[in-house]
Amino acid sequence: MSEQTPEYVGDWQANPWTLVYQGAITANEPGAVNIHPVSYLLDSRRIAANVYTPAGYRPDGRYPGIAVAHPNGGTKEQVSGLFAQRLADLGYVAIAADAAFQGASEGQPRQTDKPAHRVEDIRGMADFLGTFPGVDAARIDLLGVWGGGGYAIKAAQTDKRFTAVATLSMFNSGLIRRNGMNDSAVDTIGQRLAQAAEARRIEAMGGVVRYLADATPTQEQIEALPEGSLYREGFEYYLQTHHHPRSSSRYTASSMIDLMAFDARDQVELIDQPLLMMAGSAADTKDMSDDVFARATGTQDKRFHVIEGASHIQTYWVPEYVDDAVEQLRAFFGEHLA
Repeated sequence: MSEQTPEYVGDWQANPWTLVYQGAITANEPGAVNIHPVSYLLDSRRIAANVYTPAGYRPDGRYPGIAVAHPNGGTKEQVSGLFAQRLADLGYVAIAADAAFQGASEGQPRQTDKPAHRVEDIRGMADFLGTFPGVDAARIDLLGVWGGGGYAIKAAQTDKRFTAVATLSMFNSGLIRRNGMNDSAVDTIGQRLAQAAEARRIEAMGGVVRYLADATPTQEQIEALPEGSLYREGFEYYLQTHHHPRSSSRYTASSMIDLMAFDARDQVELIDQPLLMMAGSAADTKDMSDDVFARATGTQDKRFHVIEGASHIQTYWVPEYVDDAVEQLRAFFGEHLA
């Protein structure tokens, strides 16, 4: 593991809700933040989610709500759950749901990763929060992490139930699936689209579903990646320190048909809600947040916060960086959900 790898290692089997983040709830206690596993139907698929309620929660209250969208390949038991719990600490009712086709949510083929579904997942969280006892449906905000950040940007463009939107370490999934990191795969776009089309043809005929990013790297391969990079620290986070059995980096090859057509930057000027974007100063993905932020010309209230010293993945778990992000969210959401 790299020098930045935390001493903390989560054990999904040791937590009653299989939560793997540091400081996770281990029991529902009176006068404390509580967790409520829930499920609901979205486009005929049952979605699995956890709702976090603040200390002293009363079903007849009027609490602001926040939907938290998880990273690509993540689950609600990882970083999205951490931030949902921390937001509940601040008095919000927060929901972290598994994306359709992923985690504990329904959908076949498994690990289908289409942007339209991910955006609809976010809208579905708003649907559910708006009917959850005690939540004020007129006060619902949105936080997206990594890929969930890019999809949060897209959802907020047209769904004005979200009164404000925040992102942490935003990732423009379509751009990277299309062009590769630093445009490293531009020359193979046509070839990869042809492969995606062939994968879909095989699926339609009832054949074996093809997957991308399906290999598990060895420790030697992980350590050969650049220190502090998204992929090196991502493998360490998802495979080692915060592993969850329902989390998977793989996705259906046919999903590339949809992913390559997606770009979080498209129509970003439609966001007229307050916008907060956060990224680590050492993150190799920070330029994606910079780009979207510059293009978000439709809002009169936008803020960019740099988490000094943090790489992309470190914003998920390093206590000082998480605390920094939570403090920014406290001030931002507190101003707009008061």
